[in-house]
Amino acid sequence: MLEIGFGMGEATAAMAGHDPKLGVLAIDVHRPGIVRLLSLIDEAHLTNVRVARGDASDLLTRGIPQSSLAGTRIFFPDPWPKARHHKRRLIKPDFVALLVSRLGPVGFVHLATDWPDYADQMRSVLDTEPRLVHADINLRAPSLQRVETAYERIGRAKGHDVTDLIYERR
Repeated sequence: MLEIGFGMGEATAAMAGHDPKLGVLAIDVHRPGIVRLLSLIDEAHLTNVRVARGDASDLLTRGIPQSSLAGTRIFFPDPWPKARHHKRRLIKPDFVALLVSRLGPVGFVHLATDWPDYADQMRSVLDTEPRLVHADINLRAPSLQRVETAYERIGRAKGHDVTDLIYERR
C-alpha cells in the first residue's frame, strides 16, 4: 500500500496499527510530518510502515515497479482552491495514469477530499482512466478503513462534507 501525503502521520500510524498485516509505504515532502510519523511508528512499535521523503511522481517513476502495489491512499491532498492554481493539483490524468500503471491486477485507489469541486475533478479524472472502474466497496474492509485525519477535522469544523472515491483496477 502506498500512502501519498500523510501530513503529520497520525492517521497513517493509526491505520497501520489497525491492520498490522498491511505493509505501508508512506511518502511526503513535509519534514516535520516525516519526523512525527517516524516518532509515532517508534512509539507504537509498528513494523509495517516505511517512510520516504520526496515527490510521489519520482517515487512512482523510479522506485515502484509496474503492477506491484495493492493500493494507494491519497487523503485530503492540497485542493489549491484558486482557479489559477488548479494546475498544481495532484490528481490529474498524467499522474493517475502513472499511478494506475503501478497497481497490481486487483489494486485500488482511495481518495478523500472535503472540497466539492476537487472531488468533482478527481471523479472526472478517475472516470476517464480506462484501467479504472468505480468500486462499489464496503468502506469497512480493513485496507479501506481510515481514521479521521487532521485535515478532515479542520474541514468538518468548517462545515465541509467529505467525499471518498474508491476505484479498482480493471
